Amino acid sequence: MNKKQTNVGVVTGAVFVATFMSAIEGTIVSTAMPTIVGDLHGVALMNWVFSIFLLTSTLATPIYGKLADTVGRKLVFLVGLFVFVLGSMLSGMSHSMETLIAWRALQGIGAGAIMPVSFTILADIYPVEQRARVMGLNGSAWGIAAVVAPLLGGFIVDQLSWHWIFFINIPIGIITMALIWFFLNESTERKAFSMDWFGCLWLSIGLLAMMLTFQLLGEGEINVLWVVAGFVVAILAFWLFIRQEQRTSDPLIPMSLFANRTFVIQNLIAALLSGFIMGFEVYLPTWTQGLLGLLASQAGFAITPSSLMWIVGSFIAGKLLLNRSPYSIVNIALALVLIGAVTMAVLPASTPFWCFFVIAAICGTGFGITITTTTVTVQSKVAVDEVGVATSFNTLSRTLGQTIMVSIFGIIMNMEMARGVANHPGTTMAMMNKLINPQTAKELPAHLLPTLHGILYQGLHVIFIAAALLIVVSFLVNFFDRKDTEQVTGHQG
Repeated sequence: MNKKQTNVGVVTGAVFVATFMSAIEGTIVSTAMPTIVGDLHGVALMNWVFSIFLLTSTLATPIYGKLADTVGRKLVFLVGLFVFVLGSMLSGMSHSMETLIAWRALQGIGAGAIMPVSFTILADIYPVEQRARVMGLNGSAWGIAAVVAPLLGGFIVDQLSWHWIFFINIPIGIITMALIWFFLNESTERKAFSMDWFGCLWLSIGLLAMMLTFQLLGEGEINVLWVVAGFVVAILAFWLFIRQEQRTSDPLIPMSLFANRTFVIQNLIAALLSGFIMGFEVYLPTWTQGLLGLLASQAGFAITPSSLMWIVGSFIAGKLLLNRSPYSIVNIALALVLIGAVTMAVLPASTPFWCFFVIAAICGTGFGITITTTTVTVQSKVAVDEVGVATSFNTLSRTLGQTIMVSIFGIIMNMEMARGVANHPGTTMAMMNKLINPQTAKELPAHLLPTLHGILYQGLHVIFIAAALLIVVSFLVNFFDRKDTEQVTGHQG
């Protein structure tokens, strides 16, 4: 990367905007979904509007990572942005739920490039002592999006129409592409390579089967035959993928990466912590809505401090990476998260709202330090021409951690609520669904509210215990890297 020609400030800003667009698109649709369903009449297909975006972006991530290392970051990033903008435009023009799902799939394919390639570009244009802070700022776009999305989505739907939650990406995307085109200059030599199509095929089938299977597991009524079939297909596809990668001369994900213990451990920790973050971001607002009776717009602010402190944690990580090993830094960060996790697991149902701000701030600091450290570390443990693949694999690990754990948390919640309802005659699962929404909770019989609150509290209590165990497992995984005392030096282009 030719740093003299690249306008680092402009490129960083453009990368942040692109990341924010991708991040907010995953959540802003939630706000508009009731209006979309009312217009397109497709309530039975509603979940697929979210799922297809996640699926296609996950499948595309490792492919973009490989392309970023071979044909260049700039071209891959621009192609991903173009596909994302095209998918946004077509999604906004949809006149049926089926066409909306199809174009959301295209939008997801574009989004799959944005996060991993943006981190790869930042790794190229910043030295390691600055990289952690900038990556933390860029990664915080996801937290900021989680807070802004409900407000922005509500405003757009009320003042314009649901179509504009997609159309708004068009001018922003075009400006971002122009900034990258004119201000990011690469000196990377493009290598001759042949795309590992069989590797792409087997990895895509494996990921698709695994993600769909975990989605089925999280939906409540489990079809055992489909679940078993899904896992069999996933295992077989991953086995074929590994065989293909060992045979081919230009693999999609080089198996040699996994010979580095620190690389494997840092990615595993990123996956485990990302699973915890999903439990934190989904079930903390459920607590504040279902038990404290706050509106959704207010409940969402319970996790706001974690987004702000994520940035602070990234700055701390940047300082620590200069004189400490990843092993010791991750231990510090996980200790912070564990404090928050254990506190959530033992809190009484009557805990005041302000307490969650403190917990979110502590956890957010730990999130920022851990995710930034794992990302910078995996980039530093590979050759310069493998940074794109390493970064995309780190992103893939985090996405899989989120997907798997959100399904497991869903299973835990469904089982606990079903058990609670069975032990308290007169209560039903339909009542529990109403309780979680403060607007519909008013319709419930007043004499049953304490019982229903008790059932919900027990479910959340078990979820937060399971989440705390994830952090304990992360400590154990990190322990295996205790002998690596090297500081991260990183690649600086």
